[in-house]
Amino acid sequence: MNLIITICARGGSKGIPGKNIKPIAGKSLIAYTIAQAKKFVEKHGGDIALSTESDQIRAVAAEFGLETEYMRSEDLGGDDIGKEAVMREALLYYEEQKGEKYDMLLDLDVTSPLRTTEDLEAGLFMMEENQKALNLYSVNRAARNPYFNMVEQGEDDFYHLCKTPEKPILSRQNVPDVYDLNASFYYYRREFFDQGWTTPFTDRAIIYEMPHMCFDLDDLQDYEMLDYFIEHERLDFDFGS
Repeated sequence: MNLIITICARGGSKGIPGKNIKPIAGKSLIAYTIAQAKKFVEKHGGDIALSTESDQIRAVAAEFGLETEYMRSEDLGGDDIGKEAVMREALLYYEEQKGEKYDMLLDLDVTSPLRTTEDLEAGLFMMEENQKALNLYSVNRAARNPYFNMVEQGEDDFYHLCKTPEKPILSRQNVPDVYDLNASFYYYRREFFDQGWTTPFTDRAIIYEMPHMCFDLDDLQDYEMLDYFIEHERLDFDFGS
């Protein structure tokens, strides 16, 4: 199988400037994802593609062994641009450079690095086993449930359960399983990009439920938390740190 791993790292974050290369436990955040990608490629083969519009991020990535001449288009650098468009441009660029198409794309999110090689291998196995699946995304079991303890405002201006079950559910143990996308990794068949999908919510998506903690680094508290977990060896799994 011809596989490409994309690492998409935008330099223009407004919430946390420089978040993709922010130091975590003495190492640039992007370095963890580069190390994970390299470890996976050493075992399973494939290529690693960096997508960024930032010279600084390209320089930092090169320090950790990921060099590229590719520069993301300026019109794909905004806050309102979906990641699928970014991946598609990178995919087409690297296919042109290689002179052949890839069968599968694995995207590793820089700001959600708590994944293991075993996670990535399990996701790949699921895609190989289910040839009808178009894509896969990693999830964790959700702490809240729209059938039981999540509400939203209705057209009558009052608040109601987000999803109304056929019969009232009185116990948390009886609700349907729901999941949070943890944004850590995604698998896409090449067909996904040919069909023009713009989100991972296709009609043939499957999930990989992580058996351990995983969260996206959205604010400074998240960075401080991850820094603490690594420095004090509080994680009970090896994510390639």
